[in-house]
Amino acid sequence: MKHFNRGKRLAALCLLLLMAGLTGTSTYAQEAVQIDSTLREHIFTYNQIEYLEDLQGTLTFDQVRSDSIADRFRSSPVSTPQNQHLGAPVWFRVKIKHDPAAHRFYLLEFFDQTIDEIDAYLPDTAGVYHKERLGDRYPFSRRWFHHKNFELSLDNDRRDEAVYYFRISSAQTADVIIVLRSIDRFVSYALSEYLTFGIFYGMIFIFSFYNLIMFIAMRQRQYLYYVLYNLSVVLYEMCTDGIAYQWLWPNAPAWNQYAFAWPLLSMSIFALLFTRSLLAVHVRAPFLNKLIMGVIVARCGYFLACLLINPYWFNYKFIELIPLAVAFYTGIHVWLRGYRPARFFVLGYSFLFVGFMLKFFIMLGYTWLNFGIVSYYSLSFCFILEMFFLSFAVGDKVRLLKKKRDKAHRQMIRQMTENARLKDSQNRELEAQVQARTRQLSEQADVIAAQNEVLVNTNALLEAQAAEISRMNALLEQDNRQLQTNVEKVTRARAMSSSLDFEEFSKIYPDKESCLRFLADLKWTAEFRCRKCGNDHYYPGHQPFSRRCSKCSYEESATAYTIYQNIRIPINKAFYLTFLVYSSKGRISSHKLSEILDIRQSTCWSYATRITKMMEERKKELKQANGQGWSLLVLDEREETGSERK
Repeated sequence: MKHFNRGKRLAALCLLLLMAGLTGTSTYAQEAVQIDSTLREHIFTYNQIEYLEDLQGTLTFDQVRSDSIADRFRSSPVSTPQNQHLGAPVWFRVKIKHDPAAHRFYLLEFFDQTIDEIDAYLPDTAGVYHKERLGDRYPFSRRWFHHKNFELSLDNDRRDEAVYYFRISSAQTADVIIVLRSIDRFVSYALSEYLTFGIFYGMIFIFSFYNLIMFIAMRQRQYLYYVLYNLSVVLYEMCTDGIAYQWLWPNAPAWNQYAFAWPLLSMSIFALLFTRSLLAVHVRAPFLNKLIMGVIVARCGYFLACLLINPYWFNYKFIELIPLAVAFYTGIHVWLRGYRPARFFVLGYSFLFVGFMLKFFIMLGYTWLNFGIVSYYSLSFCFILEMFFLSFAVGDKVRLLKKKRDKAHRQMIRQMTENARLKDSQNRELEAQVQARTRQLSEQADVIAAQNEVLVNTNALLEAQAAEISRMNALLEQDNRQLQTNVEKVTRARAMSSSLDFEEFSKIYPDKESCLRFLADLKWTAEFRCRKCGNDHYYPGHQPFSRRCSKCSYEESATAYTIYQNIRIPINKAFYLTFLVYSSKGRISSHKLSEILDIRQSTCWSYATRITKMMEERKKELKQANGQGWSLLVLDEREETGSERK
């Protein structure tokens, strides 16, 4: 009896295991998507989409369809599968149960525009598969639909259950979002999507245009950096959305593979420069300022390494975490140190940091964070929020500057009011002192008035005497002027012809001004005539005793066209040197001149030679000097060539 009961329990256990196996088989079988008249859109997910990794890339389509390989397909453990091994192909398959009674045309759409290659195998009604090739490695004109996504038209005039195979390969992490849509739903969706893109890019362009106007008005570089950063975001988003490939370079698939790298570089650079300028990092955090400049240099170096060594490295977008983290930390640091505009900067970068980290963790394999389209567009949404709050940060900085200016203005008004009050107080004190002094002066005036009466009579007598003295002074002054004129003439005549020592000669020409006055009187004794245009009217020039033509503005100095032009020794010594050479008839030695004038012997020899030569040339005029003496050697009327005399 005991053995019989044990046998019954064993049989029941085997039956349960068999039922569980049957149930498990039905549970994990691939689910087919049913088309009916109500179906307009369906996104394949979980066990509706199966995948097979082909790391070596050696499997053919016939091998994939074979029973030995087909059993290796596994249901997607996540709602949105990805290619976990970049560059390696992955096979996907979906099942669709067609129904011609739905009276709709359908298509399959791949939502990720960055997939490099899609080999689609589509069965016809006879079960024969036809291959279609899509991907951003091929010219845009090869697509069935001129749309940023990849679409495949389906034949719904069949009643069977068809299996569709896709071989997907991409150098970037690709979200394999496969959507079944009716044609009418696709048109509606495409129009709404492009409208959304228009709003998205329009908002960025509005932000950019506003800040460009602010840059033109205020000339602050932070606005220019912000504009360039926004434009970089636009170009990067257009590259990742497929808009750039559709409208900017549709016939350049090779360029399309790495076009995103350029705006990604400029985004990092201008984001850091904007951070540095907006938060005045060089003043508030000098170490972080050096760190920002170092990160910019390192980012440019990495870009050049990718460009020159291995372009595949461009796909490692996680490198942007470094400049993003530096900018984010800088904002937090400056904010914690009390700079209020940094709070909006930190808030904006918080959204961007969250969006970037979401993408980063999804790339690392945290697939539970992948919510399909929401996750796919999360970074774009975070960009909008970041720009929104960065605009607040810029405006807050302007508001803070305006507040400081108003505070300084109010402080200046208070200071001016205080100054006016002190001025009034001092004026009242001065008025009191003036009144007291006026009373004192009034009392003294009475005393003076009494004394004036005594002085009036005395003044009458003095006036008569003063009149006589004035007459005598006038006669004496006239005699003095005549005598002074005679003395000057005698002195100058003596200076022209007789022997004087330098001390006595310096009394006649004590300084540069007296020498220049003598030269000016000597040059323009008769009248002034411009050497350029012949005009005879002039104004005083910029140099002492120079004259500037009133017509052509040519200015001639007192030394121009004399032997003292461009002289390098004191002009009064040059005068005495001329006098000594003239008075000695050129027989005085340069060593003697050097000893007398305390000038280098070579300089004395040069000037003495020039003066001796002029004496030789003007021998006849010197014999008829008539008291003019050495002054006949001063003027040098030869025309200059090569440079204009001044």
